[in-house]
Amino acid sequence: LPCTHSETGRCFMTSQNHGFAVDTKTLPQGWKTLFTNENDKTNEGIIHESLPYFSVQFHPEHTAGPTDLECLFDIFVDAVRQYKTKKTSVTIDSMITESLKFKPTLQEKPKKVLILGSGGLSIGQAGEFDYSGSQGVKALQEEKIQTVLINPNIATVQTSKGLADKVYFLPITPEYVEQVIKAERPTGVLLTFGGQTALNCGVQLKKSGVFEKYNVNVLGTPIQSIIDTEDRKIFAEKINLIGEKVAPSAAVESVDEAIAAAKNIGYPVMARAAFSLGGLGSGLRALAHQALSHSDQLIIDKSLKGWKEVEYEVVRDAYDNCITVCNMENVDPLGIHTGESIVVAPSQTLSNREYYMLRNTAIKVIRHFGVVGECNIQYALNPNSEEFYIIEVNARLSRSSALASKATGYPLAYVAAKLALGIPLPEIKNSVTGVTTACFEPSLDYCVVKIPRWDLAKFNKVSKKIGSSMKSVGEVMSIGRNFQEAFQKALRMVDENVNGFDPNIKKVNEDELREPTDKRMFVLAAALRANYSVEKLYELTKIDRWFLEKFKIIIDYYKDLELSSHETISNDMLKKAKQMGFSDKQIAAAIKSTELAVRKLREEYKIVPYVKRIDTVAAEWPATTNYLYLTYNANTHDLEFPGEFVIVLGSGVYRIGSSVEFDWCAVGCLRELRNQGKKTIMINYNPETVSTDYDMSDRLYFEEISFEVVMDIYNLEQPDGIILS
Repeated sequence: LPCTHSETGRCFMTSQNHGFAVDTKTLPQGWKTLFTNENDKTNEGIIHESLPYFSVQFHPEHTAGPTDLECLFDIFVDAVRQYKTKKTSVTIDSMITESLKFKPTLQEKPKKVLILGSGGLSIGQAGEFDYSGSQGVKALQEEKIQTVLINPNIATVQTSKGLADKVYFLPITPEYVEQVIKAERPTGVLLTFGGQTALNCGVQLKKSGVFEKYNVNVLGTPIQSIIDTEDRKIFAEKINLIGEKVAPSAAVESVDEAIAAAKNIGYPVMARAAFSLGGLGSGLRALAHQALSHSDQLIIDKSLKGWKEVEYEVVRDAYDNCITVCNMENVDPLGIHTGESIVVAPSQTLSNREYYMLRNTAIKVIRHFGVVGECNIQYALNPNSEEFYIIEVNARLSRSSALASKATGYPLAYVAAKLALGIPLPEIKNSVTGVTTACFEPSLDYCVVKIPRWDLAKFNKVSKKIGSSMKSVGEVMSIGRNFQEAFQKALRMVDENVNGFDPNIKKVNEDELREPTDKRMFVLAAALRANYSVEKLYELTKIDRWFLEKFKIIIDYYKDLELSSHETISNDMLKKAKQMGFSDKQIAAAIKSTELAVRKLREEYKIVPYVKRIDTVAAEWPATTNYLYLTYNANTHDLEFPGEFVIVLGSGVYRIGSSVEFDWCAVGCLRELRNQGKKTIMINYNPETVSTDYDMSDRLYFEEISFEVVMDIYNLEQPDGIILS
């Protein structure tokens, strides 16, 4: 829980298990408040003004919890030591204040802010920046700040009428941006809401002195911090300064240097261009001169193929309040770009010790770089020990932050914009509860799975292999009460022609298991059906055994279903299949029936899904959000169904030929319905979209757009109508 120190106003994460609090109105003379619960304002600690006594009502030793206030033990020991040596002139109160105080660097609140968008969509940089830019504009408008947006992409929500005060449809290049600055004279600029395009442009403008010339302040993370995280050599040096490790690598500028560096580091190595978009030129055996054509600096990294890849989304304000919003684990091992990986949140295979070890490092790193706003940190974790390396730090909003935001209901881009203005994190409200503070770490009672979408079949002569450069054109996100349920949902979301984790789509091919392709999951399903052991599959894929065991459970149950028929399948068997994420169509294929017949049977057995709200505060506070999902692993609904809604179906996953323009259509539809006084329901599963923002509709179902699921929602909600186009 977030606890605020009364003298410095800084907020810290603590672990608690109590149900009582001291009544501060009844404190005897000489005693005062030390810590206060930021959520309900109850007391969390008292201290004597002159005597060496203090007490806290949380666990400062933080066993199995955050270690943010372990320094209280050091202060206690120092106080005892001072007392023994009769040096008692300093009070414990002043010792604690001295230890926790932080002097923020604050800028004057701007009146007009320029936001750089991400420009045209490309592989590696897509609709997620429409979402982040739109939230940024909303946050600034709440603070009565005029917004000027530069983005030439007409198919975006952020460039629509009624959002930014002014929109320039111009290229995101230093020359054009300087012209806009000259004409508009903004006092602040946000660079972290438009991906790598906006960052690179901002860095060039800073280096050429344009911001200084026109007195434009870079809001949020200092531009030097961005340069430090982007330049691999400086990044490695800065990380080493705080005693942490990056994977052995070398920055080189010629082919000869590259070959020498590879010999020095030791093969296998990975060659890629620095300052790259979506890991451009990151092929493991890519030739050095090929990578140097993308960038004048080339990175030779030690290959850690087969290690676990773990990510944390971290938030920090100007007053040094730090939280980790979401921790995510890649199902695929290191060696595959995080944008190409299946990702699960929260992490499933980390021990508590590993989780907090990486959390503490993430906070240490974000403080060291002086990031103000949101930051993504990626780790390589040795599966056989606690050894880890920091792979990279993105001091900007990214595709991972869009996913983390939708996975937790924590509006990262909105909060990052507020923090960039110098607003303290504890003063921002938690959007899920509406009453508690945004200075909290979400605890999820559900599982989220993200799977990328590739459209490689649409291109001739393009390799189907996936690796360290990004080829995916979109992604989906599913929510379930267990991993199997969420995983099977996500597979159907990626491709409506797939029934789930289906062992009949691909044939077993060990080469495809070793060197992954866009269809590796179905090769894995076929291998499990062919009785490959978990150990053998681990050797081939290096996917953690925990995930392989879960995949095996699905395939084993699929085999059990095949031994059944429509006439013999029992209530319990059908219910268990639904709880493991099997669709009606998938069950029908296994028992040689039809989707409608299975649906009818399911309704006869009264096996229906329940609607759940996402809850990120462990049920300590009532969730007021309209952010919903369906599950069969429940026995009650979280809300009532009064009717009189209009359902709007979202566009689903981005693909070649269907992208952010259809999200623009969906958002326009929701807005017009709201203008006409209609209550709206949005059904969509794309985490990169504005339509899946919790405040765009009255109810948001993060669910599949399929006959089965839409009909289930329709039957529950009994809406006035449904809009398909």
